Amino acid sequence: MDRRRLWLRIRRVWITLGLSATAIFVVWSVVAYRASDEARVAARADADVDVRHDAGIWHFSARSGPANARVGLVFFPGALVDPIAYAPLARAAAARGFPTYIIELPRRGAFGGADSPELWERLRTVLQQASAPRQWVVAGHSRGAVVASKVASAPPAGLAGVVLIGTSHPRDVDLSALTIPVAKVAGTRDGLASRAEVEANRRKLPASTQWIWVDGGNHSQFGWYGFQPGDKRATISAAAQRALMIGAVLDVLAAASGTPGG
Repeated sequence: MDRRRLWLRIRRVWITLGLSATAIFVVWSVVAYRASDEARVAARADADVDVRHDAGIWHFSARSGPANARVGLVFFPGALVDPIAYAPLARAAAARGFPTYIIELPRRGAFGGADSPELWERLRTVLQQASAPRQWVVAGHSRGAVVASKVASAPPAGLAGVVLIGTSHPRDVDLSALTIPVAKVAGTRDGLASRAEVEANRRKLPASTQWIWVDGGNHSQFGWYGFQPGDKRATISAAAQRALMIGAVLDVLAAASGTPGG
């Protein structure tokens, strides 16, 4: 066999292996970032919570009355994650009377979607609605927490609280001068935002920040989706981890609204 034929065979083998690896990764990613059945149920409107979806924005609101409607929650999902993987969190906040909006990252945050003008236009659409709350808590998980940090670094009118979940950020902005309620929720077994990385940016948060360390919590269990590539296995149940996260969000909403308890 001459060198040219040998090279062609080797090239075909590498191309085949490359395509196979890519296909496996794509399939794994689709499964990993897909919302769970529990999340899909939570994204459906029912007698208690109204759910609407339009132009990249999910809106959850209580049907029984806007008890805390002066404060709303804006939530940014993690990159590549199906946005409705955070529907149970949005439903929990809405059920307490806080209008809640999940703002989808364009292209799920890939290819610059988390920095695109379209994302910021969606945020403006929410904040400028005539019927929108006058005060806002911004929150996010993973890449969504990076977006929330950027929003808080140039706070819009009415910003009343911040919750950063499963992230080492704020890394690129300094939020230490904020005087509004701020919470940081982190897992000790987060494979994408290690404790060392999280602690490295502590000084960029206010001294009054409420820190919630989830012992045994990982990255993936902060949402209702599969096991994310690069993460560590949690040693706490997903239900317990998510309950701590929801509690932290509700606490900040309560503090922002001046209501007792989360």
